[in-house]
Amino acid sequence: MGKTGPLAGVRVLELAGLGPAPFCSMLLADMGAEVLRIDRPAGRDILNQREDVLARGRRSVAVDLKKPDAVAAVLRLVERADALIEGFRPGVMERLGLGPEICRHRNPKLVYGRMTGWGQDGPLASTAGHDITYIALSGALHAVGGEQPIPPLNLVGDFGGGGMLLAFGVVCALWEAGRSGQGQVVDAAMTDGSALLMAMIYSLKGNGAWSNRRHDNLLDGAYPFYGTYRCADGKWLAIGPLEPQFHRTFLARLGTDDPVLLSPGDPADWPRARERLGALLATRSRDAWCAVFAGSDACVAPVLDLEEAPLHPHNQARGTFVVQNGVVQPAPAPRFSRTPAALSGGARTPGQDTVSALADWGFAEAEIVALRASGAIA
Repeated sequence: MGKTGPLAGVRVLELAGLGPAPFCSMLLADMGAEVLRIDRPAGRDILNQREDVLARGRRSVAVDLKKPDAVAAVLRLVERADALIEGFRPGVMERLGLGPEICRHRNPKLVYGRMTGWGQDGPLASTAGHDITYIALSGALHAVGGEQPIPPLNLVGDFGGGGMLLAFGVVCALWEAGRSGQGQVVDAAMTDGSALLMAMIYSLKGNGAWSNRRHDNLLDGAYPFYGTYRCADGKWLAIGPLEPQFHRTFLARLGTDDPVLLSPGDPADWPRARERLGALLATRSRDAWCAVFAGSDACVAPVLDLEEAPLHPHNQARGTFVVQNGVVQPAPAPRFSRTPAALSGGARTPGQDTVSALADWGFAEAEIVALRASGAIA
């Protein structure tokens, strides 16, 4: 796989897992890193996806880590890697004989990235969980929803506060290792990451500008001019004209001088203003309203579904989505002016590249034959 991008030349080992750790590896691969995925011999996407987007852009070696020869082979790979990514519960990698102390003894410059929900220590470190439980502990889940908390998909824990945070941590540690010659362990926890994403909300609360009650604040759906409204065709419109100049533009395009909507600063007036605004926006279709607000600073956008979003003219002009192996998926981001990132292939089946990848990482043909004979590789 030819690699371009700002991380070209960086070598990463990924111990295959689910969700946030593969997302971290996808981000690194999108940016040009050579990521080698260590799969189980019978590894398979448990969701039975035809094309696993999170596995794009890297080769796969199928290794049976229950075999001593397989563990020894992975340690050989560690010697040539700049970073390692793993997403198991605390202690699993140590029991496999691939913990950070052993790996960094073999390669002192190795950045060892660890992705967990609760972190490597603390009372909950060894217990099971999912995105929803991790963001529940950080306060993020409490803040989203109306009468009851609503999970914001698994964006806040798994991906924003998990995989993306780990990718940031790994790149930071790689930068530091380039100067010090020493690697380190990156402990990325989704509880920590989702708390970090709430920094502004905690700031507002600490300064008396955010209520601890859900659906009672400027940005959580209570304020009438920051939310979504159902239109005449059943589709939805998102509006956010928070600043006075944008608010004036919005009302001018809306064509109303309703005094309730002119000055909605008092929270006591928010429910009535939302009701009036909802009645107005329900008189036309979503796309008709988009035409009314087009080209203005009214801060209005259609709420697009997963089929509509890739077709929107702005997304098409930017190349925000791409199609690979028949699957529509987000393109690599962000954009770079001199070292652009690019897709370098879709997901590989587990073990599809075992022989070629091991050879590229320094294994002789006779060693690969011996590993296969012992059952260490598939």
